[in-house]
Amino acid sequence: MNVNQQTPMASPYGPPQPGYGQPSYAPLGGGYPGPYGPYNGPAAAYQPGAPPQGPARGPLTSAPRPVSTPQAYSQYPQGDSQNGPPPMDHSMAQPAHRSPVSQPYSQGAMNLSGPHPSYSQQYGAPPPMQQVTNQMSGMQIGSGPPTSVGPGYAHHPSTQPPISAAYSSAAPPSYTQAPPLSAAPSQPPPPSEPAASQPYYGGPPPPQQQPFPSAHHPSQPFVSSSPYLGPPSQPQAPPVSQQQSFPPGPPAQQPFPNSAPPPVSQASYSGPPPLTQHSFPPSSQSGPFPPISISPSQYPGPQPQSQPGPPPFHSGPSPRGPVPPPSMSQQQANHLPPGPMQQQQPPQPGMQGGYPTQQNGAFGQPRGPQPGYAGPQYPGQQNYGAGPAPAPAPPAQKRLDPDSIPSPQASELPAVQKSRHRIDPDAIPSPIQVIEDDRVNKSSEPFTTGVKGQAPPLVTTNFQVKDQGNASPRFIRCTAYNMPCTADMAKQSQVPLAAVIKPLAMLPPDETPPYIVDHGEGGPIRCNRCKAYMCPYMQFIEGGRRFQCGFCSCVTEVPPHYFQHLDHTGKRVDCYDRPELSQGSYEFVATVDYCKNNKLPQPPSFIFFIDVSYNAVKSGMVNIVCQELKTLLDYLPRENPEADSVVRVGFVTYNKVLHFYNVKSSLAQPQMMVVSDVSDMFLPLLDGFLVGVNDSRMVIESLLDQIPEMFADTRETETVFGPVIQAGLEALKAADCAGKLFVFHSTLPIAEAPGKLKNREDKKLVGTDKEKSLFQPQSGFYSNLSKECVAQGCCVDLFLFPNQYVDVATLGVVPVSTGGSVYKYTYFQAETDRERFLNDLRRDVQKPMGFDAVMRVRTSTGIRATDFFGSFFMSNTTDVELAGLDCDKTVTVEFRHDDKLSEDTGALMQCAVLYTSCSGQRRLRVHNMAVNCCSQLADLYRNCETDTIINFFSKYAYRSILNTPTKTVRDTMVNQCAQILACYRKNCASPSSAGQLILPECMKLLPVYLNCVLKSDVLQPGADISLDDRAYLRQLLSCMDVSESHIFFYPRLLPLVKLDGGSLPMAVRNSEERLSKGGVYLLETGLHLFLWVGANAQQELLSNIFGTPTFSQIDPNMTSLPELDNPFSQRLREIIDSFRSQRSRYMKLMVVKQEDKAELIFKHFLCEDKSTSGGASYVDFLCHMHKEIRQLLS
Repeated sequence: MNVNQQTPMASPYGPPQPGYGQPSYAPLGGGYPGPYGPYNGPAAAYQPGAPPQGPARGPLTSAPRPVSTPQAYSQYPQGDSQNGPPPMDHSMAQPAHRSPVSQPYSQGAMNLSGPHPSYSQQYGAPPPMQQVTNQMSGMQIGSGPPTSVGPGYAHHPSTQPPISAAYSSAAPPSYTQAPPLSAAPSQPPPPSEPAASQPYYGGPPPPQQQPFPSAHHPSQPFVSSSPYLGPPSQPQAPPVSQQQSFPPGPPAQQPFPNSAPPPVSQASYSGPPPLTQHSFPPSSQSGPFPPISISPSQYPGPQPQSQPGPPPFHSGPSPRGPVPPPSMSQQQANHLPPGPMQQQQPPQPGMQGGYPTQQNGAFGQPRGPQPGYAGPQYPGQQNYGAGPAPAPAPPAQKRLDPDSIPSPQASELPAVQKSRHRIDPDAIPSPIQVIEDDRVNKSSEPFTTGVKGQAPPLVTTNFQVKDQGNASPRFIRCTAYNMPCTADMAKQSQVPLAAVIKPLAMLPPDETPPYIVDHGEGGPIRCNRCKAYMCPYMQFIEGGRRFQCGFCSCVTEVPPHYFQHLDHTGKRVDCYDRPELSQGSYEFVATVDYCKNNKLPQPPSFIFFIDVSYNAVKSGMVNIVCQELKTLLDYLPRENPEADSVVRVGFVTYNKVLHFYNVKSSLAQPQMMVVSDVSDMFLPLLDGFLVGVNDSRMVIESLLDQIPEMFADTRETETVFGPVIQAGLEALKAADCAGKLFVFHSTLPIAEAPGKLKNREDKKLVGTDKEKSLFQPQSGFYSNLSKECVAQGCCVDLFLFPNQYVDVATLGVVPVSTGGSVYKYTYFQAETDRERFLNDLRRDVQKPMGFDAVMRVRTSTGIRATDFFGSFFMSNTTDVELAGLDCDKTVTVEFRHDDKLSEDTGALMQCAVLYTSCSGQRRLRVHNMAVNCCSQLADLYRNCETDTIINFFSKYAYRSILNTPTKTVRDTMVNQCAQILACYRKNCASPSSAGQLILPECMKLLPVYLNCVLKSDVLQPGADISLDDRAYLRQLLSCMDVSESHIFFYPRLLPLVKLDGGSLPMAVRNSEERLSKGGVYLLETGLHLFLWVGANAQQELLSNIFGTPTFSQIDPNMTSLPELDNPFSQRLREIIDSFRSQRSRYMKLMVVKQEDKAELIFKHFLCEDKSTSGGASYVDFLCHMHKEIRQLLS
């Protein structure tokens, strides 16, 4: 599938803005300059200094560095001149090793179908007409909207007349190349047509856009995933060794020192026969800069191929020889160095300027058609091979396909311009395109879980799940659905083996929640040895009298009451009547044996602790909480919506002393009891503290009315915090129940009391080895207190309203250890933050949750759970203890091998959670998951889930900063990611020039997402990020599920142009280049919503959204949109509401006007651009990643 996931055109919104720092590359002649150019800024992770020329950094774990492949990547020794893509990283770009441009590249035409020279490229014979037609049927070259071409995602060329040369006058200021290479204008359409240029992926680009971004600059890491869609036999341009120059800037990597340009990835439009078999193309693709090739590995279905020749999909390195066997051509096609056999065709009239004249990295002037070969013809299109070809297009019309990246001829550039290269962002894998393709391909059919080892749709796709024996991906997502059979293989690949488990996840209305199974007094049926619960993986034998455990193979007697006969296939005849035998997820009613102290639990209680110090009262927080609780108490959690909730409630206010309230139903007025000895906390009353809401409603309402009045004139500024938690714990102990404390707190607890804290905020430590101490709690007091809370089932949710440092790293210890949550409202103002706080509070009080929970993950022989991430406490190595577990919390589990796995049996895991429901019933929720095992690395790389890998990596990194300097953590992550990709390159991709960056199809977004993690505020903070914010985000991420971590790291940017119908507009990539001054965009980060308004937005648009036609009249302080009576306004508000409903935290809306000061905050979330804190742009990071991979391979 073609990886260019970019919009089918050049940047949709006009030329890149001049200020956008484009990476520049070093002069041709020299090696790399000391500092790594593209990374400007103090990015600690990529320190300036000469790049290491020696061995790469050690791997993250103790894994050995991957050994080099048996075959060299290019068949030429490093010193030979080769037409492959040039090296992309510093260490490799030493011109000394390369001969001058005299590549063995025959400029003469050559018959593609004749014998091929022994270059490493392999072309098969030209595809027969039928194949070409089949292939083209998936790709629209005519007019009319293209069909959604499943997996291949090259952009559909549109049928427009060739663009006139004048078009190139709009070249973006950023690359001043002298005479335009004969390439199509390399710039996006002018911004004057915002609406037109809005790409709706999948439609042919509007006429004024070029179908393929022609802004490919030579060094784009062209990333293309293997199959590309395009007409066959593309013109080939001769290699050029020079680079285009770009605006001055520190020179950075120079991709190819005087060597042939990198091969362009599959863009070579030589239509291969349609692939019918999609087994797994480790095909790497070539692309120039780091030609990135993505091997399609995961999308089933025929895919068009790139070079003529047989389908590539086979896994494992493919042999390279002069003529590939049919099954490999695609792989090779994907990264061939340009060679004599490529032919050039004049542009096809129907396309602008013809197809790209570049094929496989040959840049420069188009060559004439090859004499002996009349290219295949597509129905309705002119022949564009030799023979009666149309006259060659004028140079300025040369069209590029997204997979190829042109470079001007050396002779065309002035000397100063020969030195720099820029990678076109449109030529590298686009998250938007991957998300869109997954949505198109996988949202229509329900995802059935019965197929073992099948990767689910992405978290961004809206799909329905049918449970057929494995847990739904809403409950469990794995990093890899093919586990390596051996520990050595796992170590070699460095792909983390982990599962993100969300045991109590809410399901959409069209899916059935897990069934509840009650086996009566006997309780659930379990394996005698490993204690796994009955599940679909148990094998009944001896006519049904015994069963063999799928986890440990032990044989257990079936209790008489559970006996049932087997049918002719060996299944029980009641298999489909029992959820535990046919479903992946279900619940058992637990017996008294599963209860604490062997007695059934009491219903849980909620206790509200309200800070009534000066800051809390002045901000309006106390008043808002008290007013809201009066209505919120009617919405306490319950299982039966018709019945009243059995949860009891209690109330306490505090500053540096605690005030308990007796709200017994028999009282006319509430009574206050003050405990001023906070050093030895006790509960001053038992009867009347925890009450049923309906019994004591009048007294409770009276209390909530009085609290704001009682403390309205307080002058007390100091608060305590430790005694507050101790008081709640004592109250739950006295009532002998589990429960939850809701603590509303405003300041650093500096009053004399247990758990007193001091202000230790020290910005000077940021970036030093001592920085890690700022994320650790100040003392062991709260860690010990949280252990007591977990033992009692006391979960703590903390709502913070700070105006200055409050040491979230320490205050958050109890919430994080007890399965609770921290909510933070910095500089809380009643009028602007009220809505966000109240929505969070309502959801927090109402959401389904379990109390006093214990979770254990069992696995089949060969692997075991070794590490856990999330909000919980562990007193031993196997049991995850949670005082509270709600529907938003996840626990991430890492697995390691302790023996070999077998491909026949696969690997099994069972997550069992024992908890008390909100009605007081003890339950066991069981989720089962079976994955395949593989002995070939190619199978592992075919079935990974990048979003889950990033979720795991981010949690691992965020935890590591407690003990390791952040720079080391970032370097470790880069190194592990490089090892994952280098292992793929070495063992699964067909050999190719080292200058290409080859990515596995299902991991082609790993670099962009990893860069977002590395640039996040926790790992690479800007100067304006407080320590409290970093500690808050670190704790927040620890229990995020995959869909939330995805939007957190790669926010969703929607252009608000046409909002007709029920579908959302197509998102655009997170880069300032994608913003049009004439547009309005909605950015969702999972914690915030931004509405960015361009300075030239149309009056009609502004009137529809804000009710005012002029930009200057928009109020940037509004937090909600006016309710206007027009379809656009209604639809926009519906979209905002639906985004909010999908997230666990309410997202406050910020209106950002272009060039306003708030725009800096907005731009901070445009994660494909450089960050102000020194984080690399996506393009620069991809180059850096390529360099790391090449160091590992060399």
